[in-house]
Amino acid sequence: MKVPHEQRKDQQRLARQQLYQTIAAIPSGKVASYGQLATLAGQTGAARWVGWCLRHLPKDSSLPWHRIITASGKLAFPPATESYLRQREKLEKEGVQLHNHKVSMKRFQWQTHDNTPF
Repeated sequence: MKVPHEQRKDQQRLARQQLYQTIAAIPSGKVASYGQLATLAGQTGAARWVGWCLRHLPKDSSLPWHRIITASGKLAFPPATESYLRQREKLEKEGVQLHNHKVSMKRFQWQTHDNTPF
């Protein structure tokens, strides 16, 4: 029988797996907000957790981290930083346009039919 600490670790691992599967499902040319991904991964209200998970991705991860932006359409990095420029370039290569450092969520936000990606 697992002790509560081990059960909690298992739950956290499963939650991260669900998040990573959800991120992987974001189609090219679309974006999702941190909060949207938290909800889709079963962690409603945990937008900061999504950010934490992204910061701790392995360097060689193939997840499309660049498709994740704030709910207001901004990139999470300060403009003119290397990370901002790399994310913007990746988005623009996929056809996502920024105007005044913002993405139109109305135009580019990933929509799921039943609020789940699968």
